[in-house]
Amino acid sequence: MQVTETQAEGLKRAYTVVLPAAELDAKAQDRLVELKDKVKINGFRPGKVPVAHLKALYGKSVMAEVIEQAVTEANGKIIEENSLRLALPPKVELPQAEDEVKAVIDGAADLTYTVELEVLPKIELGNFKEISIEKPVAIVADEEVDDTIKRLVDANRPFSAKDGAAATGDRITVDFVGSIDGVPFDGGAGEGVPVVIGSNSFIPGFEDQLVGMSAGEERTINVTFPTNYLSEQLAGKDASFAVKASAVEAPGDLTIDDEFAKSLGLESLDQLKQQVRERIAKEHEGATRQRVKRQLLDALDASHKFDVPPTLVSQEFDGVWQQVQSDLAQQKHTFADEGTSEDEARAEYQRIAERRVRLGLVLAEIGERNNIQVSDDEVTRAVVERARQFPGQEQQVWDYYRRNAQAMASLRAPLFEEKVVDFLLELANVTEKQVTREELYKEEEEKAA
Repeated sequence: MQVTETQAEGLKRAYTVVLPAAELDAKAQDRLVELKDKVKINGFRPGKVPVAHLKALYGKSVMAEVIEQAVTEANGKIIEENSLRLALPPKVELPQAEDEVKAVIDGAADLTYTVELEVLPKIELGNFKEISIEKPVAIVADEEVDDTIKRLVDANRPFSAKDGAAATGDRITVDFVGSIDGVPFDGGAGEGVPVVIGSNSFIPGFEDQLVGMSAGEERTINVTFPTNYLSEQLAGKDASFAVKASAVEAPGDLTIDDEFAKSLGLESLDQLKQQVRERIAKEHEGATRQRVKRQLLDALDASHKFDVPPTLVSQEFDGVWQQVQSDLAQQKHTFADEGTSEDEARAEYQRIAERRVRLGLVLAEIGERNNIQVSDDEVTRAVVERARQFPGQEQQVWDYYRRNAQAMASLRAPLFEEKVVDFLLELANVTEKQVTREELYKEEEEKAA
């Protein structure tokens, strides 16, 4: 084997490799000899088929297998001898000209091919003990518990029939048929649908126009679908709904006491409050975790600057950009609507892609050097948890992950990342700061606005 390095710039390497015809032919001959005892051919006793006859029958396919194996072994030797750590699988370019391919397959010419490699950078890890992180901690206020229980009451409040027109807070049962430009649209009709006026559970403007309707009354309601509506065909469109009310009900009183808690399957109001408090606390812990993790990743990004494999960045950018374009199309927005231009957006998402790849490499390096691993049991528990999210389809979800290595890896990766984050937080200088709920969620709410 003859290897010539043709490129060594940045993280890219390229080699021209020559595999002698004699070596390939010898390997093919050995493979044909192995086949003598395995193939059955009419007219020959087992193990007595002449190699020349086998070569005539299987020579080309055997040589193709030999070439594939020889190229793989040659590439592995290049990687090993040069102590390379690959970012991506080797990119091999074999001869394309028909006469060249035939000559190699027939064993009449050496195989000359090129292989391009993209390698991982050398990463000098920083001192994680120098990282300072402020951990926001929000104590669950009694008001939060009370507000949550009030929403539970509203969701479970009894309604009773009333005479007269519907008002805000009443529940009105309606039949409706929606149309755009006089043409009914899919999903725009319903019968016997209960609507609590003021619940904001329907298209903006729909519930407000139900105020004043009485049982048996018919009315045309005109609305405009939000520009970010889930259905692209309806987003931003003006629509009319022919509505007929069949019943109007007034909300009844519901006392927040032990009896209400028992109606929810709990023993007492105190137990309900405790469960609500624990759920809110868990939500706060999740928000705190995200704030802390973001600070940690920002610190890692600031302290680790190195070239990243361009193809990995390109792949990351392509995925991000595809999602950006899909979101814009669904919302029927342009980059100008978002206060930017396509060029500016591309540059920004290119930076985001580079950051993601760089941080991924840093976290992987930290995990490898510190022997941080995700056990099979942990992955199994993640699959079980995932399956629980699809009641009635647990077995199908389980089978999907069990049979799909890539899907299983998609569960393992975030588990690994969280374990590395936990490891780093043990080393970093973390100080707690008590904040209000509003302060804890302020950043997320600003992003959503």
